[in-house]
Amino acid sequence: MAVTPRVAVITGASSGIGRAVAIKLAHNGYQVALAGRRKAELQRTAADCPDGSTLVVATDVTEPISVKGLFARTKDAYGRLDVLFNNAGMFAPPAAFEDLTYEQWKAVVDVNLNGAFLCAQAAVRIMKAQEPKGGRIINNGSISASVPRPNAAPYTATKHAISGLTKSLALDGRAHNIACSQIDIGNAATELAMPMAAGIQQADGSIRPEPVMDVAHVADAVLYMANLPLDANVLFMTLKATAMPYEGRG
Repeated sequence: MAVTPRVAVITGASSGIGRAVAIKLAHNGYQVALAGRRKAELQRTAADCPDGSTLVVATDVTEPISVKGLFARTKDAYGRLDVLFNNAGMFAPPAAFEDLTYEQWKAVVDVNLNGAFLCAQAAVRIMKAQEPKGGRIINNGSISASVPRPNAAPYTATKHAISGLTKSLALDGRAHNIACSQIDIGNAATELAMPMAAGIQQADGSIRPEPVMDVAHVADAVLYMANLPLDANVLFMTLKATAMPYEGRG
């Protein structure tokens, strides 16, 4: 008897953590819809996945119509949705709080929080209506969901908000067999983390390099979370480079 492949949507799949997770899931039996703004980079991700395992959908998660199109195309292609990895995110330039512009604040909120809301809402609608009902949403939180870095108020505020979104989705999803998880990642070795290894401002004002870890560990962790049966859930997972300054930050 043929096994029906599970279906995942991954936002921010054009690079970094999203790309690594997409490739991992595609090589482990998933059909994966790759979402991001840069179609050429999404196609690079697809090229590292098994033939026929991906759907490339150029998507702006800040635009409701674009998000609606992503999930409609996924459902049309695969008939259902089992996993959403809400991964798209951005930083504002480091700045003193009083020097942040409203445009910088809003850009981060629109991608990190509003985008996660729009994608989760679209996923829930599919998961509640399909047979068998249910699915899993995994939010990329960041260790900034617990503690901030200096001069990073927009990113920190949105990641704290993601924790609230995760808890609300986990609660509201119970009656519909929808689980919600959050993975808080510290210093995975991606392009975005390159400043960490080179040297980044610490809470005491000094500039010091920080250890990083292979992004493959993040992909392994998300695959584990995605593969759990829906009667089990990792509500929050913190995965970090062991020696990075987190436990004693501040």
